[in-house]
Amino acid sequence: MKKIVKDTTFDAFLEFPCAFTFKVVGVAHDDLVPQVIAKLQQHAQANDYSPSIKPSSKGNYHSVSVSVTVTSKDHLELLYTELGSLELVRYVM
Repeated sequence: MKKIVKDTTFDAFLEFPCAFTFKVVGVAHDDLVPQVIAKLQQHAQANDYSPSIKPSSKGNYHSVSVSVTVTSKDHLELLYTELGSLELVRYVM
């Protein structure tokens, strides 16, 4: 089920366009990073497509950090929604 992120207050704290780093926590699977990058490429211009990846202490999950340029509050909300819709993803921060 896709959880739609909307009506946030991002515009009160950020000046657009700006660089924004998404931290995506998902199941430790070979497809996690390619899926995250592919989703970001569909909707945003990445500052670098070299994500930082950190495994959890037990190795069951990976944290993937990627910086992209967001152009508006709506754009940021769209990216949160789209990343959260990936099957391997558990949290988007």
